[in-house]
Amino acid sequence: MTESPVPDASDVSDASDVSGRPFDAVLCDVDNVIRVYDPTPLSALERAAGLAEGTTMKVAFAPDTVLPLVLGRITPDEWAWSAARGLSGLVPEVTALELTTALAHSPFHADDTVVALLRRACTRVPLILVTNASVQLEEDLEVLGLADLADHVVSSARVGLAKPDRRIYDLAVDLAGVPAERCLFVDDTLENVRAATALGMRTAHYRVPEDLRRALNGP
Repeated sequence: MTESPVPDASDVSDASDVSGRPFDAVLCDVDNVIRVYDPTPLSALERAAGLAEGTTMKVAFAPDTVLPLVLGRITPDEWAWSAARGLSGLVPEVTALELTTALAHSPFHADDTVVALLRRACTRVPLILVTNASVQLEEDLEVLGLADLADHVVSSARVGLAKPDRRIYDLAVDLAGVPAERCLFVDDTLENVRAATALGMRTAHYRVPEDLRRALNGP
């Protein structure tokens, strides 16, 4: 993935000006916003197995398969075993497990542009990470060097609630210490964004770092 250059601090407007600030807290997703996965190893395995690229993800992220993972009921390796069963009939069992294990352990990195924008914003307002994640999230944030990024982390695997359940939003808003209407919610999944909008939050549907930059800069 080609990353955008890290922005200068001046790229984000000064949120300390209360009269012009459209939000008083940022609630931000982690995966596919802050953390970026490299699909190359998995894609190569799928091609070698004669599968269309994306087949493993489609099976593994089916709601009934992924929900136990993000609710903290199973580990990533247990998720891989569960997802492998969904590939039965498409590839041999050993290949299925190789594919799902590669997915569960996909290499990842932090998007430096996004991190820089969030670090600048959280010098002015609280930053709460609100993410559907596995029990490995805290360890992964340490690996990324981002354990200190946010004021609070609301992980679905720790609270037993997953977006778009409004209760996980309520937990994040409570930690932010401001009304929902004063929160900026950032997520790459449209369903999650719509749920936040329904609660009165200012929202940004994330696709590229520029979406975050525009949201933080306000109208």
